Amino acid sequence: MNEKNSLGLDRCFLETDGPFDLFEKWYQEAKKKEINDPNALALATSSKNGVPSVRMVLLKDFSKNGFVFYTNLNSQKGNEIKENPFVSMCFHWKSLFRQVRINGKVSQVENSVADEYYNSRAYESRIGAWASKQSSVLTNRQQLVNSIHEFKEKFNDKDKVPRPDHWSGWNLKPDSLEFWLDGDNRIHERLKFILDHNGKWKKVLLSP
Repeated sequence: MNEKNSLGLDRCFLETDGPFDLFEKWYQEAKKKEINDPNALALATSSKNGVPSVRMVLLKDFSKNGFVFYTNLNSQKGNEIKENPFVSMCFHWKSLFRQVRINGKVSQVENSVADEYYNSRAYESRIGAWASKQSSVLTNRQQLVNSIHEFKEKFNDKDKVPRPDHWSGWNLKPDSLEFWLDGDNRIHERLKFILDHNGKWKKVLLSP
């Protein structure tokens, strides 16, 4: 029988007043046990008209200041974020039977932050950021291949590939985080942190 914490939840839910230490703990466990991409998350955005879209992206950094991912700013998600900066993330770590849902508002990271991450990427990935007009319609696959070749010729020094102005990072500053643990007979365990108007985290249990 699993030991329970003071809230009656499995002990994997830490005794903490804020969500970030708990996320760090779960994330580190996911890195050890999740076979592929423990930093993968479903990112949901919506247009100014409220039409939703969702796709998988990779978390590249996180702290108490937010959760960071990178993309082409002119992609579908980039354009939707410009129209409506409120987004939602969902991590699903199947190997741990856990999920984390995060809601909040995103803002673009500082140029220096984007530059540092961009320069850490492989040469092919940096070229791809130039060559791909993400989410735009291709006439055929060769059109993209040709674009890659053109930018490789333009930036043939692998140490000197500048970051495109249209490529950067977004930081989601959360106003709520929900931690979910699979339970027998669908009696799951759910703990939600909600940021109040005073900047304090309120902790509540949710029914499965």
